[in-house]
Amino acid sequence: VATVVLYLVIPKGLFPIQDTGVIQGITEAPQTVSFDAMEERQQLLVERLMEDPAVASVASIIGVDGINATLNNGRLLINLVPRERRDASAAGVIQRLGPRLANDPELRAAIRLFLQPVQDLTIEDRVSRTQYQFTLADADYNRLAAWVPRLTERLRTLPQLADVASDLQDKGLQAYVEIDRANASRFGITTQAIDTALYNAFGQRQISTIFTQSNLYRVVLEVKGEYQQGIADLERIHLTGIGAVGADGTSNGAVQVPLAAVARVTERLAPLAIGHQDQFPAVTVSFNLAPGVALGDAVAAIQRQRDLLGMPASIQTTFQGAALAYQASLTNMPLLIVAAIITMYIVLGVLYESFIHPVTILSTLPSAGVGALLALWLSGRELGIVAIIGLILLIGIVKKNAIMMIDFALEAERDEGKSPRDAIFEASLLRFRPIMMTTLAALLGALPLMIGGGVGSEMRQPLGIAMVFGLLLSQVLTLFTTPVIYLLFDRFSRWFLAEGRHRGRA
Repeated sequence: VATVVLYLVIPKGLFPIQDTGVIQGITEAPQTVSFDAMEERQQLLVERLMEDPAVASVASIIGVDGINATLNNGRLLINLVPRERRDASAAGVIQRLGPRLANDPELRAAIRLFLQPVQDLTIEDRVSRTQYQFTLADADYNRLAAWVPRLTERLRTLPQLADVASDLQDKGLQAYVEIDRANASRFGITTQAIDTALYNAFGQRQISTIFTQSNLYRVVLEVKGEYQQGIADLERIHLTGIGAVGADGTSNGAVQVPLAAVARVTERLAPLAIGHQDQFPAVTVSFNLAPGVALGDAVAAIQRQRDLLGMPASIQTTFQGAALAYQASLTNMPLLIVAAIITMYIVLGVLYESFIHPVTILSTLPSAGVGALLALWLSGRELGIVAIIGLILLIGIVKKNAIMMIDFALEAERDEGKSPRDAIFEASLLRFRPIMMTTLAALLGALPLMIGGGVGSEMRQPLGIAMVFGLLLSQVLTLFTTPVIYLLFDRFSRWFLAEGRHRGRA
């Protein structure tokens, strides 16, 4: 009962957050930003980061590439000084940098920064602004764009979450060229001519290649950078048209016609990028965990807000990456442990040719589970994959101790004709030393995992805590409880056999 209660109470997660000395940052500027403006803002952000004493160096990347889908996003890789020279962990540095940069008057409206610690072990399949992802997908992108901001605002009010953001980019500016075909035809200007002129000006068209004796040089055509600053620069584009036609039907030659004479240029909002998942438009909402909050609590809070918001049934919501793996592990974890216990019972039943003695051996497992779960709970650790590995190791070690005792007692009963009480008493005395030796060997082997530091030690510590305290409590209890349970089940089996014979005679 205590094991089940502790399992229900203890916070649950997937992998512990490590301090590897590296922090990944995703920057986001207004969606209308240019490359030059983005470079200035990101450089200013780097200068602010370097003012922190915990930051050793910063690598900065901007521009559209395989990871950055839009120009207004950038990436930072922040290397921290060694842990012994820092006054805070990587998570503490993130908590310190976040509010300071958000309240900086020069950065507040210019650029936002989302931080997450780099992990040695991760199952994320995408780079997002923050550590965990929640994806919404719908066949109608407009409906998706209307509901995602509502959900994002709701999630930002939750105390379990921090740095909630989405990759919805639907506020970009796009210039639409509406051609007046009647005016264009009077000048003999075709739609293809307008498209070619615009691409020559802004598309960086390669028009020629210059070959020399040792090199070749590609000639790229575009207008100067100072003429690419705004929509007004489109009026500088001129097209080659046909001049006025005389009475005899002849033209007075080619003339330069401004683009504004044959087209109207307007600005409209447009999405910078549209993500897809399973061929449907999708938006990813990413989030970090608030200090001291487990992933399981955050997942439950998000699911409650999603249900309360009442989104249309067409919008499909799923967790991604670590959050999705956590949901799968939460579903399968109890079943796997129960399946392992049933398998052990069957194997032990075949070995001892008994239905009772395997139960005696397995009765030692709850004490190990209580010790491990209680230690994890008191130390503020989550029950994750690493801690579950420690519990599985405990099952094997603790079961082995009971097997050593009961196997000797059964042999003494069968070969030496001793009573169950004398047999288990002698087994407890003779097997005490090997039991203590094997337990101490396992305990001392796990001790460095529990108390060890260094880079990434957060991943190893739950395993050490579960093993050390699980072995301590189980060893203290099972040395006394195993003989008692052995005698209790022996009396029960004798009574059961006697009752069966009595009914047989009747």
